[in-house]
Amino acid sequence: MTEDFVQNSDIQTLLDRAAGVDAEGGDKRLKAITRDLVEAIMRVIVRHDISESEFWAAIKFFQDGAGQLGLIVPGVGLEHFMDLYMDAKDAEAGKSGGTPRTIEGPLYVEGAPLVDGDANLSDDPDDTGTLYMTGQIKGPDGKPVQDAILHVWHANSQGFYSHFDPTREQTPFNNRRRLKIGSDGRYSFHSKMPNGYSVPPGGAADVLMKALGRHGNRPAHVHFFVEAPNYRTLTTQINFGDDPFAADDFAFATREGLLPVPNRQGDSAYIAFDFTLQKADDVEEASFSTRFRAAA
Repeated sequence: MTEDFVQNSDIQTLLDRAAGVDAEGGDKRLKAITRDLVEAIMRVIVRHDISESEFWAAIKFFQDGAGQLGLIVPGVGLEHFMDLYMDAKDAEAGKSGGTPRTIEGPLYVEGAPLVDGDANLSDDPDDTGTLYMTGQIKGPDGKPVQDAILHVWHANSQGFYSHFDPTREQTPFNNRRRLKIGSDGRYSFHSKMPNGYSVPPGGAADVLMKALGRHGNRPAHVHFFVEAPNYRTLTTQINFGDDPFAADDFAFATREGLLPVPNRQGDSAYIAFDFTLQKADDVEEASFSTRFRAAA
């Protein structure tokens, strides 16, 4: 059977009714997206001759793994696709330059302490070295950006994030801060060294990666939001360029320009990294996406 089966009038009528196309009220854009999405799934079912058992096994996988969708979405490349799509839209609009965007991931927490100066991100002891990061936040003209706020968050040496640590041993905002940036655009912070990590063993993301013949490992990395008045809010992260998974990040966060190699001295590491922001065309560009985020 071919995908033309989905063009059957009965199925097309089903799609219209399921998406509420002819129903009064509702969101027209959502109706159109729902119809196209369901039709695409139907075409995949026919294209691969998916059995009833395979269909319900897939439904159960997503139902049981709902708590790990934040890992599954980057793991299958969808979050990176959104970055590539936004990059392409920028290029089409003639916008270029600036620090590359890359995935946010599911582990940001709102409300981290807002601090000045050379910040210490780590509240908890950790049997590892110290990371030192410094740099400047600039505009497209190379001049320092004023009144910026740099959000920083990363894992501990076990690969666990505060608020999501299964051991529950970390203080609430360990390795999380918001840095108030002065008129010179410069920032500096230090923290206990993050390590790379894998998705939780035996969880839905791990099961899927193994079924695809892939691993679920991430290199050591540090996440950032950068916000400033009249500039586009930047979501990005740096992967340690000397990490063995730097070029094989299961979440596809590695991008050219975001792979600094730490200057390692003993058990400490030093990274110098500058951020370049783009000017915002409107209020929406200077705001965060409305993605759901954890809050303390």
